[in-house]
Amino acid sequence: MLLCWVSTPVSASSSLAQMEQFLTGMQSLQASFEQSVLDPQQQLAARSQGVFYMQRPGRFRWDYSEPDEQQIIADGRQIWLLDPELEQVSVQSQSSALQGTPAMFLIGGDPVEKHFEVVDIGDSQGFAWVELIPRDKESQFIRVLLAFHDNLLQRMEMTDTFGQVTRFQFYDIQQNPTLKPSLFVFERPAYYDLYER
Repeated sequence: MLLCWVSTPVSASSSLAQMEQFLTGMQSLQASFEQSVLDPQQQLAARSQGVFYMQRPGRFRWDYSEPDEQQIIADGRQIWLLDPELEQVSVQSQSSALQGTPAMFLIGGDPVEKHFEVVDIGDSQGFAWVELIPRDKESQFIRVLLAFHDNLLQRMEMTDTFGQVTRFQFYDIQQNPTLKPSLFVFERPAYYDLYER
């Protein structure tokens, strides 16, 4: 799922204005997604898809459906990763796991500038792009790219310290839907192994 280069114009508002509008008006979000992972040589290493849910403050959920089922749930205190194929669950502190990631401001509501250097890199590929550089030197990411169109986050690209790139494309986006609280409550199957990080 490589980004397509197109020449269609984007909204007249700046990239930073679109990001601010998106963050200011958002309390919840639901979207389908496609995720691709590129190795340091920019070769496709993995591809997956599913549905993403987010509820402020502090909660999100990724339901992966292909190629394998997985579930990631942030309940406000911890992040749970469920792997049905391995019949195991891992859990870790949400605050430490999200340090230096886009999830910090997407679900937390802190000003973006508190955790990132923010760069408006303008219009390209039909989107308005913003670059985020984590201020935390311990972050696992060195840069994050966000692409907006019509004040909605359409794409996200994260480059980690090893040069691996993870790209997300969002579609069927619903801003501020009513989400059931149970979506963000994790219940571990009794027979699954539990690993704490």
